[in-house]
Amino acid sequence: MMKRTFDLVASVILGAAALPIIFFAAVAIVIESGMPAFFLQTRLGRDEKPFRLCKLRTMFSGTAEMATHHVGRANVTMVGRFLRRSKLDELPQLLNVFIGQMSLVGPRPGLPMQVELTEARRRHSVFSVRPGITGLAQIRNVDMSDPEALARIDRAYIESNSFRGDLAILLATFAGAGGGDAVSKDI
Repeated sequence: MMKRTFDLVASVILGAAALPIIFFAAVAIVIESGMPAFFLQTRLGRDEKPFRLCKLRTMFSGTAEMATHHVGRANVTMVGRFLRRSKLDELPQLLNVFIGQMSLVGPRPGLPMQVELTEARRRHSVFSVRPGITGLAQIRNVDMSDPEALARIDRAYIESNSFRGDLAILLATFAGAGGGDAVSKDI
């Protein structure tokens, strides 16, 4: 209950503070590569319930919908590179947190098509919690390209979950820990 209350209050405060940043980022996206500025994608949430995750669009419109590590760097816009590096593309997910689909901290939500990741997460009971904007795996630079390692770290987070631990992960994220999901260099 404390986690959800913190998520709710923080999403309102951070969301209000982030509105000007989101606005200017959206304008930059539209100027560089047209509409839409936002990207909605189906992800798997708590109990494997699908939901629509909202992000600022960092790739060109028409890029195939797939896991980031399968998408080539050429699909990422110049504005998108900055947004990814600074993690500002994640700010619209504060809406997902506010409505209860996500938490500020937890396992990053995967795509339904990521079968290996979904199976690994089932084995490790990762779907028992709300997914997060950031998490232990992200600050340790483990992304979705290694499903088993990611599921193990997600499980370790769940087992040691605490308010203090969540604050440490949030602070590490704000301080720049983690590089975000890898984008394929070869495609």
